Amino acid sequence: MEEQELKKLISKYNSGVATAEEKVLVENWYEELNGEELSISHDRLMAIKQDTYTNLLAHIGNTQPQKYPAQNNKYVFPHYLKWVAAVLLLSITITFYYYNKRASTQTTNYIAKNDIAPGGNKAILTLTNGSKVVLDDKKNGRLATQGQTIIQKKGSGLLTYLSAALSSQKTTEITYNTVSTPRGGQYEVILPDGTQVWLNAASSLKFPTAFTGKERNVELTGEAYFEVSKNKAMPFHVSAGGQLIEVLGTHFNVNSYTDEMLIKTTLLEGSVKVNKGISFAMLKPGQQSTINNNEITQVIKVTEVADAEEVMAWKDGKFYFNNADIKTVMRQIGRWYDVDVEYAGKIPGNDGFTGTFSRNMTASKALKILAFSGVDFKIEGRKIIVK
Repeated sequence: MEEQELKKLISKYNSGVATAEEKVLVENWYEELNGEELSISHDRLMAIKQDTYTNLLAHIGNTQPQKYPAQNNKYVFPHYLKWVAAVLLLSITITFYYYNKRASTQTTNYIAKNDIAPGGNKAILTLTNGSKVVLDDKKNGRLATQGQTIIQKKGSGLLTYLSAALSSQKTTEITYNTVSTPRGGQYEVILPDGTQVWLNAASSLKFPTAFTGKERNVELTGEAYFEVSKNKAMPFHVSAGGQLIEVLGTHFNVNSYTDEMLIKTTLLEGSVKVNKGISFAMLKPGQQSTINNNEITQVIKVTEVADAEEVMAWKDGKFYFNNADIKTVMRQIGRWYDVDVEYAGKIPGNDGFTGTFSRNMTASKALKILAFSGVDFKIEGRKIIVK
């Protein structure tokens, strides 16, 4: 089977028309190869093929173990297996495709002469006086004191705000800090009330150094996941993308990137109220509100979340695409790898990308996975060209 046939079969999977057996086998293949691309041996490839064949027999009710059939280096199939021959060939060809690609002298030049490392724990803290602290350059420990609050870096990618001392003194002045992640960065912040916030790449969170009064108010740009500390006497408010989210104590994700068509608020636990102008919506766990950035009316739509894993993938260190178009995919790639994206010639069709893979791999490895959907890529400096 040639590369084009291979891409055709994977395209069937990505388009959502693959059978249940095809989906299982393709996903099992990916799990087997993921992380072994540089070290997998020929013996390992043969073992994967044998396992795939055994699993295939199990799918059709044959529980007797059999040796993988081969004659003169050509794979043959019993008559009753012809309906799934393409599935088996897919697994075989993919493993040999990877093996032969690595053996080729063109392997390192498949997509790029240079490669780009994935993003990591990077952020900048802006203090009340406007001074900036590059967090990824700082050692663990105390960074600053703001009023009655101590700011500490605890481990890679974690910033905490702790009360320095109990005080009966009331202050009328509210001071603010901002934590900003660059493209290619992420960070976790524990706010003065104990609320945990995970910031995705190219995002920022502005918040008071101490919560006083009747409300807890923060401002978000980009994307973040919140686990809000419960306090009925002091509701938590998130301002993001022109909308206001009201919560008491709950877990939710907000995606408010300005270059995305939709502002999305997804509730995992508790309840929230989303406000936009005179419109509002109450969310229950498993629901998502969307506001179209391009619509003047700013109507809030509420839908059930088909797959919470897709929403939370970034926080769990993964890319997750569910029938996503090329531009949606590349916006995420661009933010995480801190690269510009250029489209050469006609933009590839609307065939959706479906699948998940680690955000910890280099850009070229991520693009190799995406290339199986029939789109070609090239890296030049810190630019990815989609062909």
